[in-house]
Amino acid sequence: MPRPRSNSNPAFSRPSGGKKSKPKGDYRARQPAHEYELEALPGLEQVVATELAAVPLARDVRGLRFWYPGSPERLTRLRSAVAAYRIKTWDVPRPRGLLGHQQLGELTAFVGEVAEQGGHRSFRLGAAGKESAVMQRLAEELSTALGLTHDPEEGELLLRLRPSADGQGWDVLARITRRPLSARVWRECNMGGGLNATIAYAMHKLAGQRDEDRIFNPMCGSGTLLIERALLGPYDAMVGVDIAADAVACARTNLKAAGRDVEVAQVDALHTELPPRSFDLVITDLPWGDAIGSHQSNEVLYPAFLKEMNRLTSRRGRLCVLTHELRLFERVMGQQSDWDAKELFQVYSGGHHPKAYLLHKRA
Repeated sequence: MPRPRSNSNPAFSRPSGGKKSKPKGDYRARQPAHEYELEALPGLEQVVATELAAVPLARDVRGLRFWYPGSPERLTRLRSAVAAYRIKTWDVPRPRGLLGHQQLGELTAFVGEVAEQGGHRSFRLGAAGKESAVMQRLAEELSTALGLTHDPEEGELLLRLRPSADGQGWDVLARITRRPLSARVWRECNMGGGLNATIAYAMHKLAGQRDEDRIFNPMCGSGTLLIERALLGPYDAMVGVDIAADAVACARTNLKAAGRDVEVAQVDALHTELPPRSFDLVITDLPWGDAIGSHQSNEVLYPAFLKEMNRLTSRRGRLCVLTHELRLFERVMGQQSDWDAKELFQVYSGGHHPKAYLLHKRA
């Protein structure tokens, strides 16, 4: 079993001389602002709101809706959101009103600007009644005016239409990226039951991000938890293991695509032969018994896992787990005396409602 590999990425410094001073204030704040909205997995709204709060110049924030004068490229780097949309509202009682001469011209200009910035080559409509004659007419007009292919199933530019919150008009939301933000560019290998990257990000942020952590990801699958942490910043060491050779190969492929050097080994997580207290953070997506594992095998796995992770975790270490086997996990927790747990979040994803828990050793 290889030892965790240290994170030796060098720190880069910027030269201080020879650079002209900028005028006071940020020029972006003087640029026209556009309205945007972020889409979050149900249950992760607060995680997304926290990340949004760190975006410079985002203002008039109402939940996940806000005004922003900067480049939309900055919003494409958000990692907790499923998608980012630019919004424009029209004072029309029904979508039919968007076919008026003035409104259609404004809509075409709006969609065209988003498509040009995002490099979209096709579009699709996401709205109730998208098969109606009005929606089909809208699609035809946009396709003709902009030269974009209308692909109802796979269109890159997703346009969502919905009534405005005040009920006085209609919002059109245009996704600024060709794929959802949650579809990471590094994901070259997919596996059944793979973890959504926005959930992995949320787990790491809520479990605590510490530069001195030695991190262990048992049952690492395609490497999502490893990559999301490696992209967050410094750590002391990190290693992932999985008992399946295809999972190890998949994780290595994705790590290479992400440009991150993290050790991954084909090892049974319950029999690593590593010394006690090797890690400060153990983080994993436990088998749920549907795509991976079985409910019967989880009856044995879960208590054995908690016991072995107690051995591998330092005295002040943390254990962060995600599972959809909620009754089993909570029953097993009630039968052991090594860990105290608190619920971090419950999220809706892929037809499931898994929960993330953060465990600390009992004194």
